[in-house]
Parts: sequence; C-alpha cells; structure tokens
Amino acid sequence: MMSKMNLPNKLTLFRVFLILPFEILLLGGNAGLFGENTLFFNVAALAIFILASLTDFIDGRIARRYHLVTNFGKFMDPLADKLLVCSAMIALVELERIPAWVVIVIISREFIISGFRLVAADNGTVIAASYWGKFKTAFQMLMVCLMLVNVPDVQKMWPWLDGLTSAVMWIALALTVISLADYLIKNRNVLKEQK
Repeated sequence: MMSKMNLPNKLTLFRVFLILPFEILLLGGNAGLFGENTLFFNVAALAIFILASLTDFIDGRIARRYHLVTNFGKFMDPLADKLLVCSAMIALVELERIPAWVVIVIISREFIISGFRLVAADNGTVIAASYWGKFKTAFQMLMVCLMLVNVPDVQKMWPWLDGLTSAVMWIALALTVISLADYLIKNRNVLKEQK
C-alpha cells in the first residue's frame, strides 16, 4: 500500500481527514460550544471546505499530468468527494439550512451509481465519469459553500444571498437527476450482461 502513496493519493486522504475539523467547526461552532461568534466558525468551516474541494481539483490534475493514476486513487478519489459533500449536507440538514429530502435525493443518486459501477466492474466494464457528473459535483460544492455563509448576519449585508443559494440548490438537484439518468441510459446494457 505504501508504494501507492504518491502525491495525488496523499491529497485525496488529506481531503478525507479535513472532514473531521470541518464538522467540528460547523456543528460545534453553531451549537455555541466555542463561544457566541457563530459567523466566525461558519467562515472557518467554509475555508476548510474550500481547501478540501481544491484538493479534488489538484489531485486529479497531478495524477493525469504526471501519469500517477493508481487503482487506489480511482477508488478513493470519488469516495472522498462523496464523503466530503454528503457529510457537509447532512450537517446542513442538522442546522436546518437545506431540506432533508434534497439530501436524500442526492445521496440516493450516489448509492445507485456506486451499485451500478459494482455491477459493471463485475462484468469487466469500466464506467468513466461524465461531464454531467462533474457539473453535478461542482454545483453541489458551490451549494454547500453558499449555505455555509447564508446566515442572518451575512443576509443583512447581502440580502440577495438567500435567493442565489436557493437557485444553486435547485440547479444542483437538477444536475443530480440528469447525471443519474445519463449514467443509466448510456450504460443500460450493463444490467443485461450475464457473467
């Protein structure tokens, strides 16, 4: 396993590690565990989320450019993305900033695609990431960023932020459904194949 720990893989693991301080700052800060300045902890959580999201962009670039793509990276990179975004959205449900049903739809999509990929892999088929999936991930990350700072203190300064956050949420939700349909339609023969 140690031979697989190149820079892109280390960045992927770092992204997973960042989930813990992100959750502590977001949930602990909003629960008043660290004082009354909840805006500070929302911004700190946002900074960690942005840093983690950037590692997603950077590790893939490095892996492709320097031919450092590994099986470990192929497995962990999308898993790290799902863990980061889903844990953030679940925390936002706890803080009542996103409806639970939206998160259920998004997480259900991830389970369906993961199961679909397992069946495909069992049949010797590799399902590549689609542009719809990449757009979906980008808008989900943007949605989380907006929801992290969409608090009363910020809304007073930027009253348009609430509307923008809602619009991005609906776009992210639409892309979630579209990307799911795209995967299933393009790879519908996977379920018909017999081993």
